[in-house]
Amino acid sequence: MGLTVSSRANMIGWLQAAPLALVLGGFLVVPVIMIVVVSFWGATEWSIYPAFQFDNYEFLFTSWVTYAVFLKTFKYAFITWVLTLCIGFTVAYFLAFHVRNLSWQIALFLLCTIPFWTSNIIRMISWIPFLGRNGIANQTLISWGVIDEPMEWLLFSDFSVILAFVHLYTLFMVVPIFNSMMRIDRSLLEAAVDGGASGLQTLWNVVIPLCKPGIMIGTIFVVTLVMGDFFTVRIMSGSQSANVGRLISNDISLLQYPSASATAIILLLTVLIVIGVLLRFVDIRKEL
Repeated sequence: MGLTVSSRANMIGWLQAAPLALVLGGFLVVPVIMIVVVSFWGATEWSIYPAFQFDNYEFLFTSWVTYAVFLKTFKYAFITWVLTLCIGFTVAYFLAFHVRNLSWQIALFLLCTIPFWTSNIIRMISWIPFLGRNGIANQTLISWGVIDEPMEWLLFSDFSVILAFVHLYTLFMVVPIFNSMMRIDRSLLEAAVDGGASGLQTLWNVVIPLCKPGIMIGTIFVVTLVMGDFFTVRIMSGSQSANVGRLISNDISLLQYPSASATAIILLLTVLIVIGVLLRFVDIRKEL
């Protein structure tokens, strides 16, 4: 008995999805399962051993350091999200509605991507000579008479960490918002203007609601990247601050793989919960 057209189409669909499923299974699902397994193992100062115990999770949930580090991580993520959203929305709005020529739109968009042609590490470290005690920023302000002595808080502080995050991840907010804005039917904007709406009213009642899927996608990108980062915090804070990624990195450097795995699982669950909450407010399938 031959296959029906729908059955054949389903089979072809599964065959087409099989390579991606194998890749995701081998490089995502299997490693996560291994991390879950190792998180229940035990460890000494010089070795780890297979076991099934909750010591790693018990230590994490009973240590005030865990809560302090997670709070610091949420602080970095929230402030970075607010700043990248403001900057990203402004840039995307300018490109979508104020630059009429398609060639100029492409040129300016490529201009925004120029910093991303280099490594994240290079772009981040480039702030150090600019923000340092004898850096360009302090020396310029002193020469202008704005300050009398160098500002120490510009570098190796929360300010420098957040500045680096914003520099690194703003484009991840610009792209999805710009994509949402380009999908907006211009006749809706014209109808709002004809109805007597001001520019601000049109922005608040038409543009922003229609950009929510793009804003949510950008939010997921930025929050996920910031919460999983460890190198930026280490370098830009001068090792004076820490986030969850740094906590995991320290455990790995001390060969405490079970503890690092437990922390990684808690971080993964936290990020998934945050993403789940965000997806409850906006249906991002409109953008996919």
